[in-house]
Amino acid sequence: MIFRGFPSRTPLRRIRRRPLILTVVAAVVLALIPLGAIPFASAAPTLISQGKPVTASSSESAAYPASAVVDGNTGTRWASAFSDPQWIQIDLGTTATISQVVLRWEAAYASAYQIQTSGNGTTWTNIYSTTTSTGGTQTLNVTGTGRYVRMNGTARATAWGYSLWEFEVIGEFGGQPNACGTANAAAGRPATASSTESATAYPASAAVDGNTGTRWASAFSDPQWIQVDLGTSQSICQVVLQWEAAYATAYQIQTSANGTSWTTIYSTTTSTGGTQTLDVSGTGRYVRVNGTARATAYGYSLWELQVRTGTTSTPPTTPPTTGPVDPVEPTDPRNPNFGPNTFVFDPSTPTSTIQSRLNTIFAQQETAQFAPNRYAVLFKPGNYTADVNLGFFTQVAGLGMSPDDTNLNGHVRAEAFWMGGNATQNFWRSAENLSVTLPAGTIVERWAVSQAAPYRRMHLRGAGNQIQLWNGGDGWSSGGFIADTKVDGQVVSGSQQQWYSRNSEFGSWNGGVWNMVFQGVSGAPAANYPNPPHTVIGTTPVVREKPFLYIDGTGEYRVFVPALRTNSSGTTWFNKTPAGSSISLSQFYVVRPGTTAATINNALAAGRHLLFTPGLYQTDQPIRITRPDTVVLGLGLATIRPTNGSTAISVADVDGVKVAGLMIEAGTVNTNTLMEVGPAGSSASHAANPTSLHDVFFRIGGAVAGKATNSLVVNSDNVIGDHMWLWRADHGDGVGWTVNPADTGLVVNGDNVTMYGLFVEHYQKYEVIWNGNGGRTYFFQNEKPYDPPNQAAWMNGSTRGYAAYKVASGVTTHEAWGVGSYCYFNVNPAVVNERSFEVPDTPGVRFHNLVTISLGGVGTINRIINNSGGTANTATQRQTLNNYP
Repeated sequence: MIFRGFPSRTPLRRIRRRPLILTVVAAVVLALIPLGAIPFASAAPTLISQGKPVTASSSESAAYPASAVVDGNTGTRWASAFSDPQWIQIDLGTTATISQVVLRWEAAYASAYQIQTSGNGTTWTNIYSTTTSTGGTQTLNVTGTGRYVRMNGTARATAWGYSLWEFEVIGEFGGQPNACGTANAAAGRPATASSTESATAYPASAAVDGNTGTRWASAFSDPQWIQVDLGTSQSICQVVLQWEAAYATAYQIQTSANGTSWTTIYSTTTSTGGTQTLDVSGTGRYVRVNGTARATAYGYSLWELQVRTGTTSTPPTTPPTTGPVDPVEPTDPRNPNFGPNTFVFDPSTPTSTIQSRLNTIFAQQETAQFAPNRYAVLFKPGNYTADVNLGFFTQVAGLGMSPDDTNLNGHVRAEAFWMGGNATQNFWRSAENLSVTLPAGTIVERWAVSQAAPYRRMHLRGAGNQIQLWNGGDGWSSGGFIADTKVDGQVVSGSQQQWYSRNSEFGSWNGGVWNMVFQGVSGAPAANYPNPPHTVIGTTPVVREKPFLYIDGTGEYRVFVPALRTNSSGTTWFNKTPAGSSISLSQFYVVRPGTTAATINNALAAGRHLLFTPGLYQTDQPIRITRPDTVVLGLGLATIRPTNGSTAISVADVDGVKVAGLMIEAGTVNTNTLMEVGPAGSSASHAANPTSLHDVFFRIGGAVAGKATNSLVVNSDNVIGDHMWLWRADHGDGVGWTVNPADTGLVVNGDNVTMYGLFVEHYQKYEVIWNGNGGRTYFFQNEKPYDPPNQAAWMNGSTRGYAAYKVASGVTTHEAWGVGSYCYFNVNPAVVNERSFEVPDTPGVRFHNLVTISLGGVGTINRIINNSGGTANTATQRQTLNNYP
């Protein structure tokens, strides 16, 4: 159980257009021959697509089906939804050699698109690409092989969708088994690198963009590497390197199935640069050029990295009768499938229906802190009467652009009656993007919570009202988070022992026990640490708010991504228009329970963002985020649990990834790192567009006997953490010193990383290790592990225990404000922890407003930071220090 101490008393109609007058090629006649009459041996190129199965990302209506593009009728057509991207693909039935594609566009054509081929309907190779299409009838001479041929539209020329009268594929069936293809399997695929000379001018992606005028360039050191993800395991038969003047004299070509373990299929120490065509033999999903010696004083630089694969095999004697289901299903942005545990209400829904659903969810979730169910309750813009009492793993949110677009007359509350008023276990729930008008005669709203319970983008109306952050008159509460919120009246913290408030507007604040931090908050109390324990910081140096789901004026679901703000205070939305960008839900893959990690990765490789619906997702491979500006958003605290010791999420060293609203839970097989942001050695600057993590929580143990050496490792520079709780469980199932082992919660290797509202608890070694320069932490809450069996079991060499927060000895700049660390050694109260914070003694490393607590006097923390600060123990349970050094 968490012990916290004692309470303190202080749309337009579309115009139909006439068909274009089209010429039908003579080859159409050949398509009338039944499929069984076409020999599978090589034959003259002919029209091979007519009458074949066709699927598409969407159709405008049943009047414009995908099948119309292969019916040989130039008066019928396929038309898509009015959004980007969209695709249409043909299943040829077996592998074919493609020599020509004819697109007969209706007036609604694509200005940018690719022609792609695939052997399996999942992994695609570009054989033609344009961004300057002018529509009409386009005859494209191409070279490629595959069973599937796809037109992938990325930009429309009109406000309508994409529309084709006919999509004709010219080619021949059959081919030589195991021949090396001519198509570049690396074209347009996700690429990452050990470093870049400049992330904007010379990114890794430039080596696979098909443009010999753009290039990747590395840092000026050895070794360096660049790798490309082909999407699935393939047979690699040739690699072509087009070196810039800064080439490698020594390097290897390597393949990997998982991006971690590598096999060398070519090696040289006598490279002379230029264009090198290498015949190789190997298999893998990933292909890497691993440079070990440079030819110049500069880095490694490639105009293009091309990969050829074995593309054909002996065809079957009979073609398949049905095509595969595309695993990356399209998303209808007006009627998305959010899965069984998301409930969307609109103002026409009867109040009794809404309240009955809310009551049913709460009854199930009130005490279900380790159960697998997850829920999201979403309200479309409008006015409602509802009492929302939130239990575990439940999210309530409005679907407006502003919290004031959706008003609940009633409550959005969190109570602790299930524990007799003790709110120290009220975790894992959230309220977002709503305004609340309390019932007549009621002046108190209650949000009695502890960790992982964000109150974001909310508006509690009424200057005479108050929100209580405890149960009110009884029990304890310990650690919470408010951001981008307006409370017209007073915030009363009561027994709340520590709290972080950021970029909000309060009428006033009352109370404080140990560590209350206010940043960019109007209506914050005066700074007066340690009595009362108020740390006040006027502005927030660099932050973006959490992305959120909303419905626009046409009824389309979209995700809004708030803009990066610097030196900010107050909310993003009250009396102002939020800055940022909006993404149609059609560009997201909606992940529902039962979806495999392979399917999720296929969606990411296809350029989709991710929206996880409420549920528990058990994964057998990392979810790999490799594209800049990818958004991964969870509803209902969707939870990812690796089953085989793999990493749950890995993020490439790219700009602007946003991961929000997820819990990552360790499985029973030990995982070395649950989440990694940037591979080891990342060094690109992302100052202009940092990756950010919002409401991302980690759990080791509690539901199962989870095991993870590290929870989160940040290798990229400029990453922003916006409210995170990393927790090795101290109660629940699968808990014990040797049952749910976990060394470290957070490891920061990147430079200029900033954490806002960082909660890390109960890990067995250093709970935070900070190796990068320029780090900043605003509010830190920590509890040491409760369960060291004795002092000998918890030693760091000759030092008693481990510091909660260690800044590495080589760090020259680091700063932290409002940091607390507590002990409660209930298994053996004789255990002593030497210090809570361990930092290098250098002027650039500064800590402000520190506190250590011996909870109930159970155990000892000898010093606060290094050898400074008093001893927290039974005699003096709380020790503080204003500044170090």
